[in-house]
Amino acid sequence: MRRRIRIAVLISVACLGGTGLACADAVVDWNQIAMQVIAAATPARPGPTVFLDIAVVHAAVYDAVAAIDGRFRPYHTTIPGASGSPAAAAAKAARDVLASRFPDQAASIDMMYETYLAENKLDPSDPGIAVGQEAAAGIIALRANDGSFPTDSPPLVSGTEPGVWRPTPSFLPGPPAGLSAFATPWLAKVTPFTLTSPSQFRPLPPPDLTSGRYTKEYNEVKALGARFNSTRTEEQTELAYFWTVSFPVVWNATLRDIAEEHVHHIGDNARMFALATMSMIDSAITAWDSKVHYVFWRPITAIQEGENDGNPHTVGDPDWQPLFNTPNYPDYTSGASAVTGAVTRMLALFFAGKAISFSVTTTNPGAVHQTRTYHRFWDVAEEVVDARVYEGIHFRTADKLGLQQGRRIAGWAFKHFLRPADEEDRADELDCE
Repeated sequence: MRRRIRIAVLISVACLGGTGLACADAVVDWNQIAMQVIAAATPARPGPTVFLDIAVVHAAVYDAVAAIDGRFRPYHTTIPGASGSPAAAAAKAARDVLASRFPDQAASIDMMYETYLAENKLDPSDPGIAVGQEAAAGIIALRANDGSFPTDSPPLVSGTEPGVWRPTPSFLPGPPAGLSAFATPWLAKVTPFTLTSPSQFRPLPPPDLTSGRYTKEYNEVKALGARFNSTRTEEQTELAYFWTVSFPVVWNATLRDIAEEHVHHIGDNARMFALATMSMIDSAITAWDSKVHYVFWRPITAIQEGENDGNPHTVGDPDWQPLFNTPNYPDYTSGASAVTGAVTRMLALFFAGKAISFSVTTTNPGAVHQTRTYHRFWDVAEEVVDARVYEGIHFRTADKLGLQQGRRIAGWAFKHFLRPADEEDRADELDCE
């Protein structure tokens, strides 16, 4: 908490041209700064794309720090003879990526960067600065044509057939207002950071509308996810409120807290943040690939159209409303569950199964308890699956398979990227034989 206060002061004061307060770990600090910059973007970044911006930042920060640290293989940019301060390298790499992606904020980003160097007694002529610049340039070039933020993105064509997604109405104040088109359909085709393609972990189709599984899940979300006359317990309602959040904000804040409490080397922090953020965006890309491919309807549409789905065991209710407004994209698979599966599995792998106690703070001011403490990463993942059902916005299969996608992506990324340098060297030697 003290670190968050210090860095918030640094950001606000730097923007005013004053004197900031120094912080300890550049990777953690620049994650906070980057999230502040992304939040200030105009126009605002659509929710899932925040994962894309922060992953680009941490890919560059990792390559800069790893080049000097020398213990792990680069993600993309090899920098022979790298030397200097890893903190300076991290700051410069983050600064250059942010200025490239948010040119309208370049002046304030530069002010924050210069203040950060001064307050942390980092020499602007330190060799690490050049390392950070080279690492950022490599990542910026790598992601220059990745399909993100296209100027012309055709809308997803939906239909009115049973099982097909269509824009959903809003009942509560706040976004999405009215009937919103499918948000960021282009995300389904963005080049992943660690996967071979967005469809690498695409699941089998969702349950058939006449199947017993669909019937069970339909009735579950109809009862537990209803805004009125729900069968939710008080504890289930509290869980739903806690996890109605901005997932990019929550998970990056949680990573910062875990780093501050459990990771005490800048090289390890650079690797943890890069693995986590790249896995999260690859999970979002994969979930969007599934959404675009299957275009499966949300519970609100399914329940209101329940008399027209060909299933005699799904009783429709044209007045049914979910506890929370339904996000404006298809059900299958759940992006929130995919991202949560990825980050929790990656953290479990990073800490080699060691028991880690950590806390998560919600962004929902309506939650009864603002912070929950966990002792296993898996417990969080299970909660998010349940919460999306209690919120009335997902069928359980969409959440369970989204979670599975995220876990598989994290396993793939951890196995194939940012590996120890000596381990990779041995593998190369074996390959040559």
